[in-house]
Amino acid sequence: MLADVDGFHVVGDAKSGEEAVIKARALSPDVILMDVKMPGMGGLEATKKLLVAKPSIKIIAVTACDDDMYPTRLMQAGAVGYVTKGAEFSEIINAINKVIRGDLYMSNSIAQQLALKIFSGAGNQATPFEKLSPRELQTAMLIANGQKVVDIANTFCVSPKTVNSYRYRIFEKLAINSDVELTLLAVKYNLLDPESVV
Repeated sequence: MLADVDGFHVVGDAKSGEEAVIKARALSPDVILMDVKMPGMGGLEATKKLLVAKPSIKIIAVTACDDDMYPTRLMQAGAVGYVTKGAEFSEIINAINKVIRGDLYMSNSIAQQLALKIFSGAGNQATPFEKLSPRELQTAMLIANGQKVVDIANTFCVSPKTVNSYRYRIFEKLAINSDVELTLLAVKYNLLDPESVV
């Protein structure tokens, strides 16, 4: 659909976080619509890696998740926009045009939730996942998506022992004992699409 919009040229698409990083480095797009819950390393880690390699790229996170944890984490990672998959096509066009001009963009539903949380005085731990550090959250999402410790270690360029340390802290902070419990918790808090769970 974007290819039919005047002034837009779609240069590529990717099926995983790893593929997104490789293609974006090769194609140097101006704007990336990044799926937060894509397979592999996921949108959060892909955003971080891309912005280290190419800081000028504007990344708009696109997800079905409309809670306030992902927008906060993605904006901290350097994304400049956040829209939900339920957004009208015109809103996506508007978001792209805004970030190209140098503005930030956030869907109204997300912005409203963030504002309500701030003004209601709600704490910073709306879900148990808020207890996790950014690296622990990334690790938790990869584990919940069925990634093996060795593969996660390769993704982060660390040792499997380091990943197991993250895993231990994740289990401790979330008061769980297994990868299955982690996956169920991620589904419960809408951080993982139930249809993606094998």
